Amino acid sequence: MERQTQSFATGQVSRDWVLVDLEGVVLGRAASRIADILRGKHKPQYTPHADVGDFVVVINASKLVLTGKKMTDKIYYHHTGYIGHLKERHVSNYIDSNPEFILRHAVKGMLPKNKLSSQLLRKMKVYPGAKHPHEAQNPKKINIMKKVQEVA
Repeated sequence: MERQTQSFATGQVSRDWVLVDLEGVVLGRAASRIADILRGKHKPQYTPHADVGDFVVVINASKLVLTGKKMTDKIYYHHTGYIGHLKERHVSNYIDSNPEFILRHAVKGMLPKNKLSSQLLRKMKVYPGAKHPHEAQNPKKINIMKKVQEVA
């Protein structure tokens, strides 16, 4: 008897809310684990072409840790569209003013480069401090430093 691989559609999988505290966590490791949770890779119902992941609420984004000399050397580039208008900002500027951008940029780079990416990013809610407006959803707090397979 042959077994068939079962695919799941977006509406067939229950979605949970997960709370992630980033205080003292390295940016790259946090981004890769958050991307896996958004895609649903920690669930047995994982389907690569469907959105079967969970919602992620990230708190304390301003307390991320960058390894090495990234705090002084890492630069984000942005082009305005005009000739010669290539803008650059250091990570230290974003940590002070917009820490959500750093995490969003890192997680977006770890998601697939297709239409599913923007759909998955909408399920991630990032807040610079410890307060968030998602208490009604009862998010389950997880330790991001553990492997994602241990979450489920």
